[in-house]
Amino acid sequence: MSKRFLDQLVTIVGPQAILTQAEAMAPHLIDWRGRYRGDALAVVKPNSTEQVAAIVKLCAETRTAIVPQGGNTSLCGGSVPAEKSNAVVLNLTRMNKVRAIDLHNNTITVEAGCVLAQLQQVAQENDRLFPLNLAAEGSCTIGGNLSTNAGGTAVLRYGNTRELTLGLEVVLPDGQTWSGLRGLRKDNTGYDLKQLFIGAEGTLGIITAAVLKLFPQPKSSGTAFVGVTSPSQALALLNQLRANCAERLTGFELISRLCLDFVLRHIPNTHDPLTVAYPWYVLVELSESASALDAGELLEQELAIALEQSRAVDAVVAKSSAQSQALWAMRENISEAQRFEGASIKHDVSVPISAIALFVTQASAALAAAVEGIRIVAFGHMGDGNLHFNVSRPLALSDAEFFAQAHRLNGIVYDLVHSLGGSISAEHGLGQLKREEITRYKSSLELDLMRSIKRAWDPLNIMNPGKVI
Repeated sequence: MSKRFLDQLVTIVGPQAILTQAEAMAPHLIDWRGRYRGDALAVVKPNSTEQVAAIVKLCAETRTAIVPQGGNTSLCGGSVPAEKSNAVVLNLTRMNKVRAIDLHNNTITVEAGCVLAQLQQVAQENDRLFPLNLAAEGSCTIGGNLSTNAGGTAVLRYGNTRELTLGLEVVLPDGQTWSGLRGLRKDNTGYDLKQLFIGAEGTLGIITAAVLKLFPQPKSSGTAFVGVTSPSQALALLNQLRANCAERLTGFELISRLCLDFVLRHIPNTHDPLTVAYPWYVLVELSESASALDAGELLEQELAIALEQSRAVDAVVAKSSAQSQALWAMRENISEAQRFEGASIKHDVSVPISAIALFVTQASAALAAAVEGIRIVAFGHMGDGNLHFNVSRPLALSDAEFFAQAHRLNGIVYDLVHSLGGSISAEHGLGQLKREEITRYKSSLELDLMRSIKRAWDPLNIMNPGKVI
């Protein structure tokens, strides 16, 4: 690419906001897992929607590919460019302002580079809750959350990112800016355009700001770590809590014993919550926004019933905020702990909640038959049907030997997911990782409809090419 093009980028953002040296760009060209490494002409860091629009317009004129990037915590390679690419990485982390808070409307308007934890803190300072909770919340950004339709641990009560979004501001592939920052719960005036950008992973445009829902801060909460014999028993407990606690049920996480073993082995200052080891566990959270009822007391009552009626075999209830955080840390550190065990193949899948036990049983058996000594690391958001059904390499195999079997093992898991009416990507997106896999499970009509939208909106194919479709 010509020096003139780079000079034009500098004119738009200033010399301090553009990286061209290999060492400076390197952190932006590799994904969190270290699986994908790419190349780029430059990493550009705009600080306003106007600068984003000017950059996109320039790239459209020169047919230069653009890779939008926030905190670069993508788990599917969606936020890094391809190898031998002359793309521009458009990193939005300087666009991190909270533009407005409307406490009467219970909304907050933020820029795409706002870190999730920062947004949570601002909401808390205003006696409100922004309920999106992710393990990467200290580094992931709202733009990335929107672009992947992030889920997290509170979807059961509050919904995923799509359901938390009321309006968007988006720079389109030709450099025009669509301003849809309306904080309305009802707006029945045609196509809901924002929905096309949520979950599109930057392939249709660049989200620069959003209007998001806020909720009352919980007045009380209760957290428990529960031992169960099987996913079927966990499902019985889930049904009980749904029936008796209704919307107070905020989190319901299924965790296998191997997950806990990995955390205890590799994460400092962790301790087994229960005195006896069980094959499966559930991490439960209730929260209550009214002051008349104590969520912790309600949880203790429900667990007493569950133990009496064989929907659980053991449980510990957190007695303080610190104990609750320690229990959640066990869950949130599973992925980090698994990294120390060598190569792993990740499956972020969803099936109907009623089919989770069947899926776990059949997938576990099929994988064990396929590779001797395979270690299944199963955990996730059972309350909304989303499991992270990961597999770590057998101790007898090298990382390379194990990765060589990835396609075959993916097929085993994804074929079963598809047969049960599920999805091969629940909350991580497609990125580069599942771009080809998805063609096996979506109908040709679905794929054609997606491609027709892409062609209509991005005819030059400059928006995050090589991702999703």
